[in-house]
Amino acid sequence: MAREKLAQLFSSQSFDAVVHLAAQAGVRYSMENPHAYGDANLTGFLNILEGCRHAKVKHLVFASSSSVYGSNAKLPFSEDDNVDHPISLYAATKKANELMAHSYAHLYRLPCTGLRFFTAYGPWGRPDMALFKFTKGILAGEAIQVFNRGEMIRDFTYIDDVVEAVIRVLDRPAAPDPGFDPKNPTPSTSRAPYRVYNIGNNNPVNLMRYIEVLEKCLGKKAKLELLPLQPGDVPATVADVSHLQEAIDFRPTTSVEVGVQRFVEWYRGYYKV
Repeated sequence: MAREKLAQLFSSQSFDAVVHLAAQAGVRYSMENPHAYGDANLTGFLNILEGCRHAKVKHLVFASSSSVYGSNAKLPFSEDDNVDHPISLYAATKKANELMAHSYAHLYRLPCTGLRFFTAYGPWGRPDMALFKFTKGILAGEAIQVFNRGEMIRDFTYIDDVVEAVIRVLDRPAAPDPGFDPKNPTPSTSRAPYRVYNIGNNNPVNLMRYIEVLEKCLGKKAKLELLPLQPGDVPATVADVSHLQEAIDFRPTTSVEVGVQRFVEWYRGYYKV
């Protein structure tokens, strides 16, 4: 049914470009309900590609994830790094999205740009993300679950920076790389009109520091339940955004001190707490 309705949408409307951000997200839930990831992230994305292909869309921008870097240990993560070792089904589906998009870029000259988001946060975010859970738990006086006993580093990226990057990338359709060498291929470019970019703050923050900032913004100390690293999680993510800055003259810069404060102000206003 979704396939038919999406085809009807593309045939009845005219789109110059498409931004596809929908997905079944989350590393841990992919172990509980793996079929949801196949349905949404693989079949759903194929429907988008087919719609763009037949409608001759001039640019498809789609959400990938920093999760594709998997067990990579070299920091910061670069789009030129190999990403053949995902450690969660969610990560595997996002890597699959990149490969699917590249095939359509090659076969049908559909310009495709994949964006690897690094721990996006802010108002109207997902309630299953750490910032929501931490805020709700701290205000309720409940212990918050802190994985890997807090020994985690994340490249927290504020939503306003994410939106700015998406809009700028949208106006720059992917193009073939004239310097692409098939004998020594780089994963970030192609002979096809295809690109991938990291969207990260390039300023990694320790998870315990993130919690400290949240405590200060809330005016309340957190009760911590320190737990081991969860399957599918990685201890550190850091984005190399040099390719992004070169392409669109922009890089995320919002600090966690500013971003978390904005989130808390929104949260208190929205939930009246």
